Formats: sequence, C-alpha cells, structure tokens
Amino acid sequence: MPGTNLTREEAQRRAALLTVDSYEIELDLSGAQEGGTYRSATTVRFDSAEAGAETFIDLVAPTVHEVVLNGTALDAAAVFQDSRIALAGLEAGPNELRVVADCAYTNTGEGLHRFVDPVDQQAYLYTQFEVPDARRVFASFEQPDLKATFRFTVKAPTGWTVISNSPTPEPKGPDGNVWAFEPTPRISSYITALIVGPYHSVHSSYEGPAGQSVPLGIYCRPSLAEFLDADEIFAVTRQGFDWFQEKFDYAYPFAKYDQLFVPEFNAGAMENAGAVTIRDQYVFRSKVTDAAYEVRAETILHELAHMWFGDLVTMEWWNDLWLNESFATYTSIACQAYAPGSKWPHSWTTFANSMKTWAYRQDQLPSTHPIMADIRDLDDVLVNFDGITYAKGASVLKQLVAYVGMDEFFQGVQAYFKAHAFGNTRLSDLLGALEKTSGRDLKTWSKAWLETAGINVLRPEITTDASGAITSFTVLQEAPALPAGAKGEPTLRPHRIAIGFYDLDGAGKLVRTNRFELDIEAAARTEVELPAGTSRPAVVLLNDDDLSYAKVRLDEESLRVVTEHLGDFAESLPRALCWASAWDMTRDGELATRDYLALVLSGIAKESDIGVVQSLHRQVKLAIDLYAAPEWRDAGLTQWTDATLAHLRTAEPGSDHQLAWARAFAATARTPQQLDLLQGLLTGAETIEGLAVDTELRWAFVERLAATGVFDEPEIAAELDRDKTAAGERHAATARAARPTPEAKAEAWASVVEGDTLPNAVQEAVIGGFVQTDQRELLAPYSAKFFSAVKSVWESRSHEIAQQIAVGLYPSLLVSQETLDATDAWLSSAAPNASLRRLISESRSGVERALRARVADAEAA
Repeated sequence: MPGTNLTREEAQRRAALLTVDSYEIELDLSGAQEGGTYRSATTVRFDSAEAGAETFIDLVAPTVHEVVLNGTALDAAAVFQDSRIALAGLEAGPNELRVVADCAYTNTGEGLHRFVDPVDQQAYLYTQFEVPDARRVFASFEQPDLKATFRFTVKAPTGWTVISNSPTPEPKGPDGNVWAFEPTPRISSYITALIVGPYHSVHSSYEGPAGQSVPLGIYCRPSLAEFLDADEIFAVTRQGFDWFQEKFDYAYPFAKYDQLFVPEFNAGAMENAGAVTIRDQYVFRSKVTDAAYEVRAETILHELAHMWFGDLVTMEWWNDLWLNESFATYTSIACQAYAPGSKWPHSWTTFANSMKTWAYRQDQLPSTHPIMADIRDLDDVLVNFDGITYAKGASVLKQLVAYVGMDEFFQGVQAYFKAHAFGNTRLSDLLGALEKTSGRDLKTWSKAWLETAGINVLRPEITTDASGAITSFTVLQEAPALPAGAKGEPTLRPHRIAIGFYDLDGAGKLVRTNRFELDIEAAARTEVELPAGTSRPAVVLLNDDDLSYAKVRLDEESLRVVTEHLGDFAESLPRALCWASAWDMTRDGELATRDYLALVLSGIAKESDIGVVQSLHRQVKLAIDLYAAPEWRDAGLTQWTDATLAHLRTAEPGSDHQLAWARAFAATARTPQQLDLLQGLLTGAETIEGLAVDTELRWAFVERLAATGVFDEPEIAAELDRDKTAAGERHAATARAARPTPEAKAEAWASVVEGDTLPNAVQEAVIGGFVQTDQRELLAPYSAKFFSAVKSVWESRSHEIAQQIAVGLYPSLLVSQETLDATDAWLSSAAPNASLRRLISESRSGVERALRARVADAEAA
C-alpha cells in the first residue's frame, strides 16, 4: 500500500502521461477561528497523452464529498484511498476533474497550519507545502515537474488579510470576505501558498532598472509588530534584488514580493513564489548579536535567490534538491560577501565556521550519500534536507566557481535561466551551460564530486634546507574509509585550492605573506612548484580562502605556531579555518577534549568575529558534555564555567561579546554562587554594567535555574505571567521539562510520546527541556522506553512531529556500549522503514564517535 508515499517511477509515469494546464481552488476558511476542517473545492484541467489511461491525483483529507471526472460523478468511497484518488478512463487530450473535500487544519507545520496567538486570541494560518503537502489543502498532482497555473479563491473572516502568490485583490461578496486571486504563472504545487489572518503589515517597493517596480510587503502578527525592524529587512531585500538581477541577467519573475513572518514554522523559511514564509523568531523580541542579524539576512537572501533557482526554473525530481538548496545557499552568501554596501563582507568566514562544519559532520555519518542523492521516493527526500544537500553542495559549488571562474559561472547561469524559464531541468542542463561558458569539461569533475560520498583530508609535506628555504612542497590527499554502513568507496578528488603562507608581523599578528592558487590532482600526492628560494613561513595553510571542501591538517611546525597564536590571525577567515580544523580533530579523537578546551581558552579572547565566538561556545560545551573522559568532565566544566563568568565580567559593556558570554554562562552555571548570580540578575539585586537582562535572556536564566532545581513551578509560572506570549509559553514548557525530578520527566515524556496534541513548536520546546546534560541518571530509564515507542510514533505521527521525537529523544547523552547494543538490537528486530533506520543510525553514530573521543581524552590525562 502506498500510504502517503510516492515513488520516482510513479512520478515519471504520471509525467509522461499528463500535461497539467490549470487549477482553480476554492477554500472556505470562514471557520478558521474555531478550527476543525474546511471545505476545499478543486477543478483541475489537464491533458492525457492516451485515451483510456489510468492515473491518480493526490489528496490527504478526512472526507471526500465529490469526485467528478469529465462530467461523470465517481464513487468517492471507491476511488479515494491511501491519499490518492484513482482516475480511470481518461480521454486523449483535455480532461477536467473536480474534487470537493473537507481538509483539516494542522498544528504540525505541514499543510495549512493554524495557530492561536495567546496575546489577542486570534487565529493565524499559513501553508507549508514542501515536499508533498499541497495535497493536504487541495487535490493536486504532487510532483515538481507537473507545473500549472493556480487560481485561488478564499473565503475568510471579514477584516482578515489573505496573501497568496498573486497580488492580493480587494475582497468581494456581500460580507466583503471573498478574495479571488489572479492565476499564477506556471509553477510547481509545492511553492504555492496562502497566509491568512489578522496579520500586521508594512509595505514598500523595489525600484529597479528600466522603470521596474516590485511591490514589497512584510507581515507578522500584531503582537510582534513593535519588534519588526522592517527598514532593515527591506534594505537586505533590495540589496538582494540589485545583486541577483545583475548576476542572473533576468528580471524578478513574479508580480510582487511578500515576506511573512509566521508562527511555529518548522524550517528557517520557505521559497513560496512571491510569498516567502519565514519563522517569526527572526523578529527579534530582545537584544541579539550581529551574528543573528547576519543569519537572518542570509535566510532572506537564500529565499530570494530561490525565486529564480527553484521557482522560475525547477528541478524535475527531488534528486536535484541539492542543487536547488546549494545554489540558493552559495549565492546568498556570495551576495553578502560581494554586494556593494553589504554589512557582512566576512560572510565566507561564517560559512566556513557554521555551514561547512555541518557538512563535515553529516559526511561522516553512516547515512552519508553523494551530493546528487538517489531519491527513490518521498520518504527519501523528507530526510534529505541535510548538511550534504545544503552545506556540502554549496561548498562544492563554491569550488566549481573557483574552477570555472566567477564571470563564466554566472554567464552560464544566465543562459540556463533564459533557456528554461518556467520549466523543469536536470543537473546536466546547468552543467552543459557552464561547460559552454567556461570551456571546462565538467563530466569528470561532476563524477568525482557529485556522484561519490565522503570527505578528503589534505596535508602538506614540506622539506627545507639549512637556510629555511623550501626545497620540496607536496600536498598529500587521503580518502578515509567511509563510515560503516555507508554506500560507496573512498575517492580521491581533484581540488581547486589556495595555499596561504603566514608570518608574524611586528605587532604580533599573523599576516598572509604569500598565496598560491592551483589544481590538486585526484591523486595521493600533488607536487607544488614554488619559486626558487621561497622561505618557509611560520604557518602553511592549505585550502586558504576555503575554496574547496576537505578536512585540512597542519604540518607540525604550523600546528605549533597556530596553537600559540590562533587568535592572532589578522583576518577572520584563516582563524575560522583553524578553529574548524581543531574542532574536527577533537571530534575525530586526534585532539583531546581537554586540549581543545585549553586551545579555546587561550585564543577566544582575541576572536573578534562574534559568530565564531558563539560557535566556539557551543562546541566547547558539547565537547565537554559528550567527548570528555567522564572522570575529568567535572573539572572541565568547572574550568569552562569559570571562564564564561570571567569573560562576562570583563567584556565591553553592552557589546555582542558580553551578551554571548552571558548566554554561555547561563548554559553552564552550576555552583551555588553561580546560580545565586543568575537569580540576582533576574531580580535586579545583581547587575553587570551594560548587560540588559531582557525577556529572552531572563528565560535563559530561568531555564537554567529550573534545570538545576533552584526554580520550580511557582517561579516558572511567575515568569510566564511576565511574558504571556507564544514564545513565553514555549520557554515555560522547556523550563518545566528541564526540572530535575522524576515527576517532571514523566510528565514531559507523556506529553510528547503518549499524547499527540502538542503543536510542533511546543513539542520541540518540551524535548529541548527534557534532555539535560547533567541529568543522565534521570534520563537513563527512558532509553528502553524510547526503543519501545519510536516505531509506533513514526508510523502514527506526521513526518515533522515524528522526526522531532526520533532524533530529539534518542538517548544520545547515554554514551555507552549499552546504548550501542540497545540500538543494534532495535535495528535488527524492529524492521523500521529506510527513513527511520537512517535517523536512528545517525544518532547511534554520534554515540560511537563520543566513545572514541572519550578514550582519546583519557589517554591525554
């Protein structure tokens, strides 16, 4: 039985048979304030290549009232099952189908999500359709290559706002509550959208070349309006329009551009054509660091890039999802780096520090896969929004740009957009365009980089003469064995890299004194020709400027200098590359956790990039919690917590660094004196100059005090009374689940695993509170409970909800052979489907890695 799945072969057969012309969709959302179900009526016009053929249309709905094919009523009970409506006896040429159903509002962030704001008690709706959830709202041929036009007509409560892909019309009807939108251009079903409710809005326009004027809108709930920095968001958006239209040489392809900050959103944002939805945590209620603004800007630009790459030109099937996401990631960060007037010209530092570490981690899991993944069905793609699809893919695109040249790359992209506008493509279409503009043969490159899994390690091998002149320089390349269970073979690859030479200047800064850019062969050794008499520098950095995708190791002399002077690099990118290498070595057990902590403590005070600082905070805490030898963990936590407090007290008042150190301290405070300080900061009895203990920072303190048993229900309820918002409710849920009592854990577990009514965002908050690194004994009994429950949870919940549970409640903190054995026993007996097996195997790999790292840390004692 197909259930809600769809295979690639089924999609290919359907695409060969059908050409879809148009959808007319009528939705009655007038009862949205009360919830439940709503009426959905869909008329689809499509052509069939064969007379008498059979196919199906997709629909997930509690009830189907009417199915009429070419004027003939079908028995809905007979033709609707397993999320499909069977359509037999098609006519050659035009066909018309009408489906009337009751569809359901959701609280899972899939389909038509409904949320009631506790501030004004009003309902707010938005759709989220990627990958296969338009079928939860209207009957659709749910695959990206069956494009059509979409005309929405929506009935909603009078006075509400209704936004879709087309510009919002004036409401009509006796009560002024029917919105009849113009048809969209030809687009895929997964990028259609509706956002409905009494949203607050701000409007402007983008004025482009040749009289171009694009209406711009920004929306959020009224309870967030006071925090909405619309001017800043418009500024980033306009910068993106300028840069993308110049680089793509193709005018923005839709009639307007709205950005809607919506509640309880599962992802960062979604590229609905002309109506981008964005998680409303990006409307900052409290002070955040510049790193948060940079990440938000990257998200805004990422979705804007999708208007061309993804929406205008769309992948034929989900195996090219990587190209869709990687292109948007690469171009958004390139825009931040190169656009005139950008606030974040250091964006490649952020990319190296965050996105690439994600990619390296993902590529060392048993589920690692080629960038161009084999997507057999929807179940495969739903778990493939991963570090390879986004971050490794974007890393490889960055290398491709270095390989073919940036001008040639964008010339190829321009030809690609013009050739395939409003159509569907495969990877070969883009590579063919790039081959023409660059003159490079990309077939070998594609096979090595896109069709194989795994990661390479690059090391320098250097010899010098008595005067210090380099007599030979070789780049060694290794292809480590793939993780157990991974498919494929280790592969040596061609790399385009830069080699940076760094020396200490008179001010004690490590500055680049030379740079060589070259192609590394797909071989174990590549000899590098340097000018005769080139002196050996203090530091040799392979993959300088982060052009390629590889683990980099330093030679012995460079490692010695970097260990002493990591914080002294004059530029942020080489620092980030060295920090990332140190973190990677720690994860691989090549650098003991205690030595990683010492390295961070010796260099972090000199780190000016706030995003790097915050990443180091997270990585140090994770390393101590998971990778430290248990007998040393307390000592490591004491060192780290003392350091966070010292840096908090000495940071520049009111600075981003001060806020970051306050959060780091709150995450790890543990002694009675430290916890007293958190309480004092909450009450105002204690102050630190420049530190504003605002709403979000207060909750960080409250959650830690709850997790350590200092606060209980009365204090949590009192804090919620100060912040009666949706965010406050989530924080309170986290704090309650964090309390160190068997009763609190049982209550949290029951609400998530045994109940199924929590909204997605609240469930995520409860799981985040339940899992506390200093509560291992309390969590131990839940390991067996997890393995008893996870398969039935997976089979009975929606994908997003089930994945939160499968990943979030896996006993990752119980780092032991017993956890590995329990996992192996479950994997061999439970017969999970491929998606669940993948997630559990990934979590198991984390425990296995932690055990190896603990051995390495103990040996360093």
